[in-house]
Amino acid sequence: MAIKVLIIDDSALIRSLLTEIINAEPDLQVVGTAPDPLAARQRIKELNPDVLTLDVEMPKMDGLAFLEKLMRLRPMPVVMVSSLTEKSSAVTLKALEMGAFDFVTKPKIDIRSGIMEYAGELTEKIRCAYLSGRRMKRARGGEVRPAPEKLSADAVLPNRRDHFSSTEKVIAVGASTGGTEALKTFLAALPPDCPGILVTQHMPETFTKTFAARLNGLCQLAVKEAEHGERVLPGHAYVAPGNRHLMLARSGANYTVALGDGPPVSRHRPSVDVLFRSAANCAGANSLGIIMTGMGDDGAAGMLEMHAAGARTIAQDEESCVVFGMPKEAIARGGVDEVVPLEEIAGRLVAWLASHGRRSFRV
Repeated sequence: MAIKVLIIDDSALIRSLLTEIINAEPDLQVVGTAPDPLAARQRIKELNPDVLTLDVEMPKMDGLAFLEKLMRLRPMPVVMVSSLTEKSSAVTLKALEMGAFDFVTKPKIDIRSGIMEYAGELTEKIRCAYLSGRRMKRARGGEVRPAPEKLSADAVLPNRRDHFSSTEKVIAVGASTGGTEALKTFLAALPPDCPGILVTQHMPETFTKTFAARLNGLCQLAVKEAEHGERVLPGHAYVAPGNRHLMLARSGANYTVALGDGPPVSRHRPSVDVLFRSAANCAGANSLGIIMTGMGDDGAAGMLEMHAAGARTIAQDEESCVVFGMPKEAIARGGVDEVVPLEEIAGRLVAWLASHGRRSFRV
């Protein structure tokens, strides 16, 4: 039986394009559309859809107000459809906090061809949202549509170990679907004198700066969007900018941030594989890698490289993941030392630091 989808968007063109994309998949079916949340309420009652796609900015009632009522009165899987604007980015991140499963982005120009580029991402997120709604927290394997060539981190960064001239610790974290909330839980639990943290979260441009600012207001750490060439400081977390690879680099005995515009790796830019390889290259056993909830396998190869370089490696467990794709693949490849519930990851990091010469402190 096909997964029933209801599309809520005030644009007739977007409704038509999303319907075309979704109905092209044999296991998905658009059972109806609605131009605004007020019309959507009646359509939900009539059609009993499995998954909603929801626009952020609409007439009569905005997407957030509708989502709040929906999650309170009739919780169901929702994939947000957001434009690439600063305002929409903030609203979409708020929607994820309120219970939306994930989001896809509307293109700014050439809407038809632009949104078709997101077809595979949209349909896979609808499937994962449906599975999550049924409390089945695992991603479907395989590609829905023909995908671009899948490159390894070799396309961006050579696999070459530096001479480690210091014992300063550094943390590398990768996440995708469900990662916005997982990262908030993890980072908010860390003390202000934690070693520097580099974070790659699959997220488009304009979203990452808003996301980092939101985390900065919730954490004892200083959280910011990463800038090329800046020093990696204790008590700071650096979020990869959308559409830029984030890498750890060295300047003498200091760690620094490097940003790159190389090709997508594991079909992502920023790529977790690139971040993890750079940590293996520059920090080796002085680094700790954490892979969190997300679709696909980005980060699995890089985590194995970190493990081979002597780093400590942790994967989020299946039960606490929204999608157990990236951690599952990293575990399967043999690069993970520990599989840990989300709420315990910060504590394991603190314990690792204490066992490596850092003073003990409370999370």
